[in-house]
Amino acid sequence: MPSLALSRLIPATLLLCSLTANAEDTPLTYDRIDLSASADGEAANDILVAVLSRESEGPSAAPLADEVNKAVDLAIKRIKQVPEITVQTLDYQTLPTYQKQRITGWRVRQSIRLETRNAGKLSNLLGDLQQQLNLDSIGYSVSPEKMKEAENQLISAALKAFQQRADLITHELGRSRYRIVAVRVETAGAPHPIYRAGRAMAMEAAAPPTIEAGEQKVQVTVSGTIELQTN
Repeated sequence: MPSLALSRLIPATLLLCSLTANAEDTPLTYDRIDLSASADGEAANDILVAVLSRESEGPSAAPLADEVNKAVDLAIKRIKQVPEITVQTLDYQTLPTYQKQRITGWRVRQSIRLETRNAGKLSNLLGDLQQQLNLDSIGYSVSPEKMKEAENQLISAALKAFQQRADLITHELGRSRYRIVAVRVETAGAPHPIYRAGRAMAMEAAAPPTIEAGEQKVQVTVSGTIELQTN
């Protein structure tokens, strides 16, 4: 029968052997360096989106809804005469108005969304539509195919910049080469709003708004980890 001291020593010895085995299974990760590089560019905005609405207030909801419905229906018929412009109906709201915590009337509102790649035709159409509807906002964005094209070009540039930075670090630290352990590619771009109007009444006539597409900034960042080697 082993002594008490020996019985305490055996589990400790087993634990030490287990830790040693685990350490041997874990690869060494010396001389690993995290770095990143980015490339910036621009993509031409090619999709124009406009949001318009019709809103009416009064003591009774039914005639207000009829007024809004007729105005929106007339606008949609006019929009569909221009094949290059698509239209989508958005939210429809019928809300009470209050005075001294009592319902005194109603507000009815509906919005529509227009999208096109032909800014000139939409600009002219908006001049007509503002006779019946309020212009809420105009915004430009980049189409998915244009964005993908710009990102692909920047990915190539960002990868080259990452490689150049890795080469520089390797040389400055007196190593002969490196290997890439991990790499991540991230893209960034944001919608480019042009104009946003506050609440306004529909006008009898309106000049077409001036619209400039411009460009959207796009950035690609490549980040990762390299491991320096000596041979």
